[in-house]
Amino acid sequence: MTEYSEFLESTPAHWNRFKMQEVGRIVSGGTPSRDVPSLWDGGIPWVTPGELTSLPTKEIHETAETISAAGLSGSGANLLPAQSLLITSRATLGARAVNSVPMATNQGFKSLVPFNEQMTDFLYHLVDKIKPEMVRRASGTTFLEISGSEFGDIDLSLPPTEEAVKIAEILDTLDAAIRGTEAVLAKLKAMKQGLLHDLLTRGIDANGDLRPTQPEAPHLYKQTPLGWLPKEWDCGRLEDYCSRICVGIVIKPADYYVEEGVPTFRSANVREGYIAESDFVFISPASNAMLHKSQIRKGDILTVRTGYPGTSAVVPEEYDGCNCVDILISTPLGSISSEFLCSWINSPFGKGQVLSGQGGLAQQHFNVGEMRELIVVKPSSAEQEMITSRIDTAEAKIQTEQKLLNKLRLQKSGLMDDLLTGRTPVTSLL
Repeated sequence: MTEYSEFLESTPAHWNRFKMQEVGRIVSGGTPSRDVPSLWDGGIPWVTPGELTSLPTKEIHETAETISAAGLSGSGANLLPAQSLLITSRATLGARAVNSVPMATNQGFKSLVPFNEQMTDFLYHLVDKIKPEMVRRASGTTFLEISGSEFGDIDLSLPPTEEAVKIAEILDTLDAAIRGTEAVLAKLKAMKQGLLHDLLTRGIDANGDLRPTQPEAPHLYKQTPLGWLPKEWDCGRLEDYCSRICVGIVIKPADYYVEEGVPTFRSANVREGYIAESDFVFISPASNAMLHKSQIRKGDILTVRTGYPGTSAVVPEEYDGCNCVDILISTPLGSISSEFLCSWINSPFGKGQVLSGQGGLAQQHFNVGEMRELIVVKPSSAEQEMITSRIDTAEAKIQTEQKLLNKLRLQKSGLMDDLLTGRTPVTSLL
């Protein structure tokens, strides 16, 4: 029994079975000839699969390209009425949207015009459950594609219309909350980037305010290799402000792995400004003692070398004495705080140097020598603390919103499973 068959069997007895072709008209698409200009730019919206995979909402209102009436009639394209369900059927299978205005698609779709328009929103959510069956029925060597006959033959288990409408309303409400939270999160991240730029180029004066910009108060600034910076700030290479810059275990690290022992960091554990405490590997205490040069201490900065080079985090107290694999380790001197230095390296000022100076863009590999040459700034200790505090406040708001988003996504996932299988009935809400 397939995964989808098990899903169908789990639905309530009062839900009815249909074939896809029994609940709506299945419509394919097409592409007018690019060699005939008159077939294009005619005002009829024309959708490609890529527009659905990047669509932030359920509904699609406009398209990147339009075709003319001649383009519609002279190709395999068909005009879909509003409130149709557009479903991609080639390469990326199962991306979907509901069109708010009549539009056509290219040949990468098997769209559905429901016979009962009230079922459209429910069917939109149901596509998530249908995707594995679409993949199973698809064929092709270059890319997978499901035919119209195979798509139409897919079995569906559908609740009565009133139930379907209520289920869709609940899921739509959660989707709206998720989109709203995503928008707030994006705004907070943009605000943090703006704040970072100001804090790391203007700093904070003795009154706790951002300094005026260089054009507003040129006497407060000096020219440096990084541009105009406050006169009070020192500027130098990272090695000038660290007692140690080295790399973690690089020679056959897997030879040291054991089931339990000393947590050992890999690149995947180092995120921008924090440690991801999952998927650790472990080495024995004896190996950790032997590999003492790559041991990490509280306050060390760990920096990713490959994949996302420059991404850095500070080692918290609970991981003092642990080890790491193929990660750069920097131990700041007392004159510069770990948190400030980590923020600098993660900022566009630090990351920009990493990306321009790494040993090869194709490999995205950042080495110890380049790390030592990284140009950094050093305000006074008091100013470092104020700058770090403001960055932390901005990051805390982002993390709060991210936790809410994760919670909403988890709720949506659980509710989708419960509602689309009928495990959680909505009849009491009708």
